[in-house]
Amino acid sequence: MLRAIPHRLSAIARGATALLAAVAVPSFASTSGVVISQVFGGNGAAPNAYASDYVELFNAGSTAQSISGWSIQYSSAAGTGTFASNGVTALSGTLQPGQHYLVQLVTTTGNPLPVAGDVANNGLNISGTAGKVVLVNTASGLACNGASSACSAAQLASIVDLVGYGSTANFSEGSPAPAPSSTTAILRVNGGCTDTNNNAADFATGTPLPRNSLTAPAPCSGGTTPPPPPPPAPPPSAPTAAIWQIQGSGATSPYVGQTVTTSGVVTKVNNNGFFLQDPIGDGDPATSDGIFVFTNTAPTVSAGQAVTLTGKVSEFNVGTATNTDTAAHTVTELGGVTNLTVTGSGSVAPLVLSFPFATQDAMERYEGMLVTLAGPFTVQQNYFLGRFGQMTLGTGGRLWTPTNVYRPSADPASQGQLLNADNIRRSIVLDDGSTLQNPNPTPYILSDSSPLAGTSVNMVLAGDTVGAITGVIDYGLTTSSTSDPGAYKIHPTQPVSFTRVSQPGVVDADDVGAANIRVGSANIENFFTTLNDGTNKCPPSNTADDCRGANSASELSRQTNKVVRELAGMNADAIALMELQNNGNTTIQYLVDSLNAYLGATTYARVPFAATGGGTDAIQVGMIYRPSRLSLVGAALSDTAAVNNRAPMAQTFAAANGEKFTLIANHLKSKDCGDATPGPGDADAGDGQGCFNARRVQQADELRAFAARVQSTSGVADTLMVGDFNAYAKEDPVYDLTSNGFVDQIGRYLDKPGSNSYGYSYVFNGSSGRLDQAITSSSLSPKVTGVSEWHINADSPLVIDYNLEFKQPACPTCNPDYTLDTVNTPYRASDHDPIVIGLNLVHAINGTSANDTIVGTAGDDVITGGVGADRLTGNGGRDVFVYTSMRDAADTITDFMPNDDRLDLGALLASIGANASTAVANGVVQWQQSGANTVVLIDADGKAGPAVPHLLVTLLNVNAASIDPVRDFGLGAPAAVTSAVKASVKAAAVRTAVKTK
Repeated sequence: MLRAIPHRLSAIARGATALLAAVAVPSFASTSGVVISQVFGGNGAAPNAYASDYVELFNAGSTAQSISGWSIQYSSAAGTGTFASNGVTALSGTLQPGQHYLVQLVTTTGNPLPVAGDVANNGLNISGTAGKVVLVNTASGLACNGASSACSAAQLASIVDLVGYGSTANFSEGSPAPAPSSTTAILRVNGGCTDTNNNAADFATGTPLPRNSLTAPAPCSGGTTPPPPPPPAPPPSAPTAAIWQIQGSGATSPYVGQTVTTSGVVTKVNNNGFFLQDPIGDGDPATSDGIFVFTNTAPTVSAGQAVTLTGKVSEFNVGTATNTDTAAHTVTELGGVTNLTVTGSGSVAPLVLSFPFATQDAMERYEGMLVTLAGPFTVQQNYFLGRFGQMTLGTGGRLWTPTNVYRPSADPASQGQLLNADNIRRSIVLDDGSTLQNPNPTPYILSDSSPLAGTSVNMVLAGDTVGAITGVIDYGLTTSSTSDPGAYKIHPTQPVSFTRVSQPGVVDADDVGAANIRVGSANIENFFTTLNDGTNKCPPSNTADDCRGANSASELSRQTNKVVRELAGMNADAIALMELQNNGNTTIQYLVDSLNAYLGATTYARVPFAATGGGTDAIQVGMIYRPSRLSLVGAALSDTAAVNNRAPMAQTFAAANGEKFTLIANHLKSKDCGDATPGPGDADAGDGQGCFNARRVQQADELRAFAARVQSTSGVADTLMVGDFNAYAKEDPVYDLTSNGFVDQIGRYLDKPGSNSYGYSYVFNGSSGRLDQAITSSSLSPKVTGVSEWHINADSPLVIDYNLEFKQPACPTCNPDYTLDTVNTPYRASDHDPIVIGLNLVHAINGTSANDTIVGTAGDDVITGGVGADRLTGNGGRDVFVYTSMRDAADTITDFMPNDDRLDLGALLASIGANASTAVANGVVQWQQSGANTVVLIDADGKAGPAVPHLLVTLLNVNAASIDPVRDFGLGAPAAVTSAVKASVKAAAVRTAVKTK
């Protein structure tokens, strides 16, 4: 499942690691007259010149030029990223001849710029020594970098001006400009009027001199600088307004656009502003008594100070201009602050509130206020914890994806849409009070009450809980997209700690009932052996576009380490895999070799791919299995119908007892609307199913037909379809199968609507659901003993995955590499949780009325000798010997193994009117030592009656003391018998299991 690129601009690695020759480019003589006149990237505390990076523009022409719709874009000196990947800084306004324009970039700590930026701090962090800056006449990001990713003619034509600086810059006008530093900038010579299309000649290093649009114009071409205008008349004093007056009782302030003076107590300080609250308020619950004061740089005030200030009132939209949700939830704030004066100290008592409210919009009245939300809250999503320092919380337990619970509908009154609205109402974002990306250290991540299973770190997981939270209410984005709906946030003012609710230990993957065969399914998220380093090419297109996954050998090693432990921990006899690189046997064989290096040679083998191939996508499905437990029956088949770009793969297996089943691995079309332009019926219908739903339904139809063909070819009806269906439990593709005779096994075993508990394998946008399914034919369904979802991935924070981006030591200012704490564990091996399905495939053998000699298979058998004195041999495996009447007596079992094999006496006891729960206590069933053997006796009227016990069966070479009647004879309370049998099955599984280091 693809995710959008995070909306905050990526942090740019400073410097370069290799010396690359500058790329010759066409002339960028600025026909508009507007040029890049200055670049400074050395932000930081003294002795660095300033706390902010900036790019300065200058109109060197003779006519006014509009720059609205233009943009500043940046790429590292010699890296493989594109201008677009680092974000686009939009420009606006018109530059008169000789007028400057200041684009203020990332701001850290240190000396503020002497003049305000015409574009405020946007977080872009450019290198202080070498890089590439372009002035572009569109607001669209350029998907090129001029070197490793060449720019097309159209892209080059949109570049108004280009400055490559530092010796390693590989894209520049002529030769690169000299390298600036933390105390110097590069400035266009001759007052910005020289443009020879050679950066080396046009720029020189010098003291940073940022100039904005208010700086006195300095026209070129010999023009004289006009005399400065007379000083303006002093503005009238700003009116005084209380914070609650500024906020008003509606969604928009009645003072928007006005400059006002107000006062209050500082309740929370963030990196670019602070929250101010009237300590008394007006007592009106419809008006907020708090407000955010935007300072752009680190505020000079601290919590608890009483201040007065003057500022301009605005309504800030956190999303795009076309985002109707964020436009309806703008944040009232004060900016352009002057006359900030500390008048003393004060305190504000938090307002205690019950959460959730009747509607999300009811939070507006508390915007900017210090509150205590009573809780308790459950962590719903921690995907953006490492990148943005935020988690989504919710009340009432885990929030479920609506189409995981209800059939899809776009009707606002439908159950799914009502659940979606309720999820929004019950959600709030826990923020770290900072706009910085990759905060160091990552907030909250190690604040759980207990270590994560198998580690020594108190890693916070989705599903963990927290009680009351005290902090300031705000509003912002919850995902990486500025087009997605926002949510209200709370910036804590007191420490927050979490309580572990459940541990996703390996035992969860073992909990599949009394199974003798375990089948797994795992989406291993773009597992590629061809590195996605920008230079390699991948099939099927043989371009870099089809390369995904690890960017380096180090990342591949880390990814392999985690995936191997995930697959080992599943302890499955066959595993269907999704998102393998589609490069023949190379990647799957690498994975098998890595798995066997960890577990022992020949533990697993790959299932050979079908001769018809894995499809036309860059990724494919595949299978591995344990030859010691299963054998292949025939060759694998794949369905390369036109609708399947990732072809389903089918393989029939046989257990040691000869029982067969067919496994079909699937990966249906993604929901991502950005994957391609949706065709008819594929557009998002607003019913919760995302894009390409019609395509997935077609694929489900084809899957039914493919399963029928496989059943006909193999002669095996028992079919298990698993994989990433990219459809939640109640969506059309799953319904297409379950309404046509197939059985949803996860729904059968894990969905418990009465307890508001459902199976899930994926967390997205703060809600949980299952995209990964286990669906069987009706013939196999009675043989399914249970299903387990191993929640090692969906609940784990993204920051502990294998990727090295935005982690130390690759990025010294970024968050630590928490993966080091979990490197020898399977946590966050993928974005999907693996599933394990238990099957009880036993072979039935029935005797005759004669004295039979019966030898079972090497696997698990159910042997009914019947009438007569039979000699029975299980011959390995976990065997059940069935007795239905006293006429079955006088048998001999040659190889009975307590804790593996079992006598089934249920029908026999019923035939004599005895109760299995009390049969041992009443003496109906007895056993005793007889030489080296154990004899089992049946006394129809118990010890108290006159009847004598009759020999039922002799267990050769079995010590009577080793017999547990509940476990080995199924005698006792039903729950105890079930538990004992399950424990026996699990013990057998452990004896045949792979190791899980």
